[in-house]
Parts: sequence; structure tokens; C-alpha cells
Amino acid sequence: MLDRFKVPAGDEIRVAEEALRETTTAVFEKMGVSAEHAAEGANTLVSTDLRGVETHGVSNMLRAYVQQYNDGKLNPRPNWRILRESPGTATIDADNGLAIILGPAAMRMAIDKAKVVGVGVVVMHNAGHSGALGHHATLAAEADMIGMVMTGAGSSMVPTFGAEPRLGTNPIAIAAPAKNEAFVLFDAATTAIAGNKLRLAARVGADMLPGWISELDGTPIMEETPMRERNQFMQLPLGGTREMGSHKGYGFALMAEIVSTMLSGALPAMLAPASGSKHFFTAYNIESFTDVEEFKENMDLVLKMLRETKPAPGHDRVLYPGLSEHEVEQERRANGIPLHKEVIQWFDDITSELSIPRLKTL
Repeated sequence: MLDRFKVPAGDEIRVAEEALRETTTAVFEKMGVSAEHAAEGANTLVSTDLRGVETHGVSNMLRAYVQQYNDGKLNPRPNWRILRESPGTATIDADNGLAIILGPAAMRMAIDKAKVVGVGVVVMHNAGHSGALGHHATLAAEADMIGMVMTGAGSSMVPTFGAEPRLGTNPIAIAAPAKNEAFVLFDAATTAIAGNKLRLAARVGADMLPGWISELDGTPIMEETPMRERNQFMQLPLGGTREMGSHKGYGFALMAEIVSTMLSGALPAMLAPASGSKHFFTAYNIESFTDVEEFKENMDLVLKMLRETKPAPGHDRVLYPGLSEHEVEQERRANGIPLHKEVIQWFDDITSELSIPRLKTL
């Protein structure tokens, strides 16, 4: 997480993992979600906050889900069903259920299929937000598999040279296990800045950096600029401009849309704005390709070499995807999860409104 998005020390209030999990579960249950699904949703959000990904954790997303349940945009008791299935694949209609809850089930289905045929692929449409894709991909890594997850949702990104938004932030996540090193977890939007970071920016008063957003006519804004109202800009692909590689971010976003949306038999938001989110879950069973222990030992060698790479001037060390999140998780399990005081106020308000116990702080 860039420092500009972190909660300022003076605005930080720490909360224990279990307290946050308990209150979040209670909020979901008050929305009409079953106890099992409420616990799953809370686990996705709190696990994300533990790893320092505040953009997709409790503080940034729970209020949005509460609003969507209250507005009837999410189904608290979805009758999700499998439309097509083979030994290695499945297509799910989520019945407008929240994918932070149904996503883990889809990935576990992919894992079970991969145990039988080597690779499991599950696609899901007519769904709500998936949360941090890395959470779902991690489930495969914990099962000694490689997990890959993608999402197609919304229309906020302008294509390279475009003046109208056509694709969403369309994130991609990949997780792979190691033996002694922290496992690899790459999880990134295909826009220059993740959509949920915009909420954090507004909360903490962070500026937008060059190449993150565009004017309403599609012109990239190439100087640091204060955060604007949401309808006063559009998001740029990863890279910002063609000269800096925005065609790559645009291309990755389109690929995520193809495997998440078209493969599930749905239309993207550019053609069907109210069609919900679409998701793609894949598990690769390592033992179907090579020896698992050898794979993990080789991963250790690679990751150790990356960690020990000589840093460039002005930098302390080299990281690999997932390492800093692993370190943050250890610290937060020990010392609590930092929430912005505005988030604590929201919890005070919502728990009072729903007649559930207040969130306990440290």
C-alpha cells in the first residue's frame, strides 16, 4: 500500500481481528445473510484487512455492501446454481449474490476439480463484488495449487486513445505456494489506480499522481492533482499513456473481461450496465505437472534470490508480490488492525442502527 493511502497515525484506531470479525459477521446477518455466509463474508474482508489491503477490506467495503443490500441490489439469500458442468469446469449463475461470499465456494469447487483432472476452471456471472481477488487465489495456494482469479465489472476505464469508459478495473490475481518463503500473491487492477483506492484517497485527502486519471474528454492528466468528484474524471489503463504502456493495461483488462464475462455466457457492462459482476476462478494442481515439494523448494530459491537482490539507490530492499502483505499480517495479528476514526464512527452508527453490540477497539 502506498504511504499516501495509509491511515494517518493521528487518525488510527486499532481493532483486534476477532472483534472485527465478530461485528462484521453480525452486520451481514442483520442484512438477512445466513450465519454460514455471514461468517464467510466476514472472513474474506477481515483476512484482506489483515494483509494490509484496506481498499478491499472491512473499512472500505462493508458500508457499500450494506447499502447495496438495503437498496435491493444484492440478494442476501441467493439461489445460486450450476448452469453447465464438466469434470474440469463449471458455469455458475450467482443469483445476484455477493461474490466475497460465493467466490470462495467457486474456488473450492475449482480446487476439487483440479484434484481429479489437474486443472479446475469455474466462471460465475450475475454476481456482486468479489472483494480482493487475492483472497480467493490464496485458497488454491494453501491447497498446494496455483490459483488464478480475474473479474470483469463495471465501466470506469477508458481504452487507450478513448474518450468513453468501456471496461472496469478488471483485476487479476495469481497465488503460488512456497516451502519456507511467504507464498507469492500478485493481485492488481488493470487500471493505473484501483477503483477502491479512490475511496481511500477521498478519506485521507491524498492527491492523484500523474497518469492515474483522465479528463472527461479522455485526455490523460499528467501532473499531480487533488482528488476530484467521481463524475469529474475517468480512470486510465495501467501505464497511463500509450508511450508508458497503457495498451498493456487495456489489453489485460480486455483479457480479464473475456474469460470472466464472455466465457460465462454474459455481456460486459459496456453492453449491459446492470448485469452485475463476472468472475473467473482457476486452480492448477501442481502435482499433476511436477513434484510438489520440488516445486516449492524451487520457489524458495527464486523468492530468496529476489529478496536478496541488491536494491537501487534510495531503497532499502527488493520485495516480491505477497511478501510485504505477509509481514503486515504478522504485525496486525499481534497488534490489531488500524482503522480510520471515520470508519470507527461508521461502525458506531451502524451497530446502533442495527441494535448489535458496538465494535470493540483496543
